[in-house]
Amino acid sequence: MSNIIGLKELRQNMPAYAKKVEKGQSFVVVKQSKPLFKITPLEQESEEWEEVIDFTKIKRGGVKLDQLLSRL
Repeated sequence: MSNIIGLKELRQNMPAYAKKVEKGQSFVVVKQSKPLFKITPLEQESEEWEEVIDFTKIKRGGVKLDQLLSRL
């Protein structure tokens, strides 16, 4: 079962939510009552990762997480 949390709540309490996800909880993140994305724990089995975007192509050295989240 997924819990619903606001984007602002996630940004302000990221360490606490990261621990909850590590323990198996999932969350649907919403902004202005619209679902944005879902956070779920990784499967224990090895998975292949698909590259969605390479942030080093946007800015040398990558993009800081707080800068990325502030633009959502």
